[in-house]
Amino acid sequence: MNNDKLKNACEVASLAIEKLNEAKFADLKEKLDFCIGSYDFDKNPTGLFEYGEKAFKDLTAYKKKNKRKVNAKVLTALEKALAE
Repeated sequence: MNNDKLKNACEVASLAIEKLNEAKFADLKEKLDFCIGSYDFDKNPTGLFEYGEKAFKDLTAYKKKNKRKVNAKVLTALEKALAE
């Protein structure tokens, strides 16, 4: 299992959420950023998995309605990192 790959995928997802600039994603972005920082400190990936999965689900649902707003590479990176 490559936790650093998951961290990187979560960082990319956080940037994608920031670009969307949607208030409904503010809490998710905040938690993702916290988990990334926490992982950097203690190398415990639990939060990355939890919020990485939530980001994947939320961004996938958002992409269905707004096809051009979420890059497929963001979703692919999250999906692959979570599967490992």
